[in-house]
Amino acid sequence: MSSLAIALLMLGLTILLVILGVHIGATLLMTSILGLWLITGDYSASATLLGTGPFYAVFDYAFAVVPLFVLMGLLANLSGASSDLYRAGFAWFGRMPGGLGIVTVISNAIFAAVTGVSIASAAVFSKVAVPEMLHYGYSKRFSTGCVAGTSALGMLIPPSVMLIVYGVLSNESIGKLFIAGIVPGVVLTIAYSVAIIVMAIFFPNSIGKPSRPERLGWLDKLKSLGRASSIFGLVVLVLGGMYAGIFTPTEAGAIGCVGALAIMLLKGRFSLKDLKGTLMESGFTTASVFLILISAQMFGRMLTVGGLIAELSEFIANLEIHPLFILAGMLVILMFLGAFLDVISILVISMPIMLPVVQALGFNLIWFGILATISIETGLVTPPFGMSVFVVKGSLGDLVTIEDIYIGSAPFLFVLIVTVAILLFFPVLATWLPSVM
Repeated sequence: MSSLAIALLMLGLTILLVILGVHIGATLLMTSILGLWLITGDYSASATLLGTGPFYAVFDYAFAVVPLFVLMGLLANLSGASSDLYRAGFAWFGRMPGGLGIVTVISNAIFAAVTGVSIASAAVFSKVAVPEMLHYGYSKRFSTGCVAGTSALGMLIPPSVMLIVYGVLSNESIGKLFIAGIVPGVVLTIAYSVAIIVMAIFFPNSIGKPSRPERLGWLDKLKSLGRASSIFGLVVLVLGGMYAGIFTPTEAGAIGCVGALAIMLLKGRFSLKDLKGTLMESGFTTASVFLILISAQMFGRMLTVGGLIAELSEFIANLEIHPLFILAGMLVILMFLGAFLDVISILVISMPIMLPVVQALGFNLIWFGILATISIETGLVTPPFGMSVFVVKGSLGDLVTIEDIYIGSAPFLFVLIVTVAILLFFPVLATWLPSVM
């Protein structure tokens, strides 16, 4: 059997095992070692990879951003900042058509600038936003679909764990990827808000029969902003300092953790028990991400040794079709994978194959990273395994059926796809800011 055939066999085996439910990290480790053994015919070569791969895969100062940003998001959530943020948005936008939906979008966008994890946004706003929306007459479908659909902002607006992983796999600057996500994140936020207003005005039955909250004076609105000032201050501290060049993304994560801890102390929400639980959860999350990163690096080496990367790159580069159609085909594949696998698994499986092709076609890897991120995020609300949908359902229990959440999130899925199309034809939206920084 040729080296290329073995690499293809290992790729198919990897996809099969992941679909069957085997942990992605264990799957990639096993197929990497087995594939290299079969390709070289030397077990010692694969054993050497197992010994050196983990060290060289994550032995880099930049990898500290993962545990630091995860911990920062958990501490910020524990401080109650997310609830304050939602109430401030409600005070300012609650009386607009579809106002509470827009509040959820904006709150998700700001909360995303702290957590960097879509699932965290879905879990938080299931508890914070949905009860308020139901109280004011919004339908269950719209309320839960809005939370699940707009949670995609968590992986796009920096700091984003998904962009960190992409940066590691592509060897691109994580700081530039963060900066590149800002304009697309704003575009997606505006697109969500416009879609909600259109639904409220032209298809009012789709959002329910909401009552308008009482009118608040300017003083009350300003007070609500004051209560949410801690989360705004944390965002400015972390992102502003990083973009101004005062500190690196890794240092920004450390500063953010200290800032989130200070918010907990100032709000009187600090307890050793909660801190211990948060540190443990942060450790578990980081360990899982690092295992996947290590195994992904080893899997990429196996595919390279087998010749699959070179063959695929040459084949696609010689196709007699426009490169944009090839790129669009890749994005469709990522959307399809998003319906079955978690976002990190998709990245580590697909990027070792796609990135060389994107480079061969001459596309900007930072632009492709933003496109890939949004494309994969469509899977959060796509049947049968929409992770955000499952999180919302798990948070609310029997209050709503999973079918209702999928139906309610359909308009937001459409907005995600339209945003991908916009960025595909207007790459400057993702490349302009990094180019001027």
